[in-house]
Amino acid sequence: MNTPMAGAEQWNEFMQSMNDQFARSLEQNVEAQASFVESWVEAVEETTDPEQFEEGAEGYANAYATWMDASQRAYERSMDLVSGEEVATEEFRDIWLNAANEAFKDVTDTTAFAAATGQTVEEALDYRQEIDEMADETLHNLGFATKSDVQEVGERLIELERRQHAVENKLDTVIEHLEDEE
Repeated sequence: MNTPMAGAEQWNEFMQSMNDQFARSLEQNVEAQASFVESWVEAVEETTDPEQFEEGAEGYANAYATWMDASQRAYERSMDLVSGEEVATEEFRDIWLNAANEAFKDVTDTTAFAAATGQTVEEALDYRQEIDEMADETLHNLGFATKSDVQEVGERLIELERRQHAVENKLDTVIEHLEDEE
């Protein structure tokens, strides 16, 4: 018998189950984030071997020198402007844009940057896989289908269709033989 009280109890059980799943997912998410940050810190520490550290420091020093040079050029052009010379505002923009491009190149052209970036991307992909697995688990526990579930059903349907065609072809052959014998 489906009484309003039974419906309310089922609803409460369903909501409790959802709350439990949410709490577990949140906990797993926090753990995964902590793991990601830990591995990122380790990656930075690992990529600071003496040669890479030296090259990375040199890249940052070059970038700093580029900014200081741009600052000096901007100051000089400002003094020219104060002394009455016409200086286009685009000139200031170009000074800083060129400096930003050059400084970025100074930093990103180092093996230290490449190693840290590669390690960080790898860790991010691992983190994403963990999140996807947690989402699948949560969806399963809540009774929802996941992408992999739908793909599996699709593959099974294709296999059933293939088998059905094979059976139909065999039946057609049997029918042809029977008709030939008549």
